[in-house]
Amino acid sequence: MELSLSLRRAISVYGEHEAIFDQGVSYTYRQFGERVAALSRGLSNLGLEKGETVAIICPNTHHYMEAYYACAVAGLVLNPLNFRLAAKEISAILADSSARAIIVHQDFSDLFKSAMSYGEIEGFKHAVYIGEGKLDTKLKVHQYETVIRQNDGSALPDIAIAGSDLAQLYYTSGTTGKAKGVMLTHENVASHALGSIPEFELSDADTWAHIGPMFHLVDAWAVFAGTWVGARHVFAPYFEPDSVLDLFEREKVSKTALVPTMLNALLNEPSLKDRSFPALKVITTAGSPVAPEIVKRTCETFGCHYWQFYGMTECSPLLTISKPKASMSNWPAEKLLAVTSRTGRTVIGVELKVVKDDGTEVKRDDAEIGEIVVRGPSITPGYWKQPDATAATIIDGWLHTGDLAVLDSEGYVNIVDRKKDMIITGGENVYSTEVEYALYEHPDIVECAVFGIPDQKWGEMVKAVIVKRSESSITEADVIGFVRSRLAAYKAPRTVDFVDALPKTGSGKIYKKGLRDKYWEKQGRHIN
Repeated sequence: MELSLSLRRAISVYGEHEAIFDQGVSYTYRQFGERVAALSRGLSNLGLEKGETVAIICPNTHHYMEAYYACAVAGLVLNPLNFRLAAKEISAILADSSARAIIVHQDFSDLFKSAMSYGEIEGFKHAVYIGEGKLDTKLKVHQYETVIRQNDGSALPDIAIAGSDLAQLYYTSGTTGKAKGVMLTHENVASHALGSIPEFELSDADTWAHIGPMFHLVDAWAVFAGTWVGARHVFAPYFEPDSVLDLFEREKVSKTALVPTMLNALLNEPSLKDRSFPALKVITTAGSPVAPEIVKRTCETFGCHYWQFYGMTECSPLLTISKPKASMSNWPAEKLLAVTSRTGRTVIGVELKVVKDDGTEVKRDDAEIGEIVVRGPSITPGYWKQPDATAATIIDGWLHTGDLAVLDSEGYVNIVDRKKDMIITGGENVYSTEVEYALYEHPDIVECAVFGIPDQKWGEMVKAVIVKRSESSITEADVIGFVRSRLAAYKAPRTVDFVDALPKTGSGKIYKKGLRDKYWEKQGRHIN
């Protein structure tokens, strides 16, 4: 199975339906297919051959969708670049991925120029430039729209592409060490898209808003799943809460995927109280667990369903979804809230186990804790040019996620922590997410991060870093007392810092490692 199938079907079945609306620009699926064909031909005319890598650095625009498909139909490997990375990091990724060309949006011309200052990259020859002005580089520069015009009338290429051929290369954010290139094949991405369609109940009646960054799989999977069923795609170039809410209202958005920090920002946007979203059916989040209090606020505020999904870049990305089963439809609201707040049950095409250190599966008692391991057609074959890292992660065909979870009698897992984030204080295990959930119940807490720091007496102590509402006067003692009223005393933070903002990774997740590392620098290890 390969990715051009979804585009060819959309052109055939939904050719005159609006495929894209992007800041005043509109294309039907037929027109979108024509632009993809032209871009694909243009890339081939640059001398790029099947299996070679094309990078892209671009905000959320229709150009991103065109690049995803143009590379897919030409058998090229697309490497989406995180534009929040430093120039040196981007240079290293371009070199590691053996990039032959790059698509650069004008917003990142300076960043790209800085990246290129770290030295020439062998075989890296072409830049396709989106926007006004000129791109200052030694590479051969081709204007994006000129490439489209020069190849207008081209047909979609009809070349042999196997499911095992590489389609995309995503570099991890590097929060656990050196960034790794995650390889995803045509079969990985296509099978994932097919499985996602029924899970998200996607159809040609939907308008999907690309809000999460399209260089990240929290959103990019929807490019293919939405296209397969003829859904309409709209875009927010960058995440600005007020603008996103405008998009929801103006374009009658029905479904979208966010990271939890984005959802939290929308819920705390002052203009939200004056808006209504009758078309909105589902908001989903992924990237980190979401507190039940935020789930409840989301459903009440937006008047839509909330489903959490869990996954990894290595898994294309979805593994589970917290969507209730039909048999749960008559459950009381409080019980359903508990379901939708969980990590969820497996999506179509994924096999999942929760295993203890000895490899045996945990009981379905919602108490025994183990690591999530997975396998299936959407799971990566490994890391680009890193066989040792691949072997350490994929063992006997099962990908080891590093996430600790429990499993209930309905088959729903719930992550309690990352292995590396579990806090051991005085011999007791404390799971940071449990403490964070408690903190989010406080009306004055906007965002929080909980982690362990060294302590001479207890080994580790629980630390909380909090963003509070601007008008709030809560103190460290208030926070500690609030958590102690809900959890065991040893789980409560011993110390609390208040900050204006929490650091984020390129995908928008809270960068807990960056907060924690400074406390462990003198330890030489991250356990005490």
